Amino acid sequence: MPITKEAEEQIQELQLLEQNLQNFAMQKQSFQLQLMEIEAALKELEKVEKGYKIIGTIMVEESKEDLLKDLTSKKEIIELRVKSFEKQETKLREKASKIQNEVLEKIKSE
Repeated sequence: MPITKEAEEQIQELQLLEQNLQNFAMQKQSFQLQLMEIEAALKELEKVEKGYKIIGTIMVEESKEDLLKDLTSKKEIIELRVKSFEKQETKLREKASKIQNEVLEKIKSE
């Protein structure tokens, strides 16, 4: 039993959505890893008197307060990005699920 052209197009769209979901998952994972590194750096910074920052290929001393402010800011930005990825991922999953159900209904009715 052949599949209709419309069903084929929806299957291709579904495959594209799955690829996008995989890309989102990889990017989200990268940001989550950065978030873990920042959180670890913040914990370590609480234990020390002096702080250092790597700029290019050198390490320079920087005030603990400035480092805390910088790391906290980066953490907030990354948390927002992760939330954004999660929202986009949810929307893509919902769309993929809808298309998948439509395709299954078309195939069943044929």
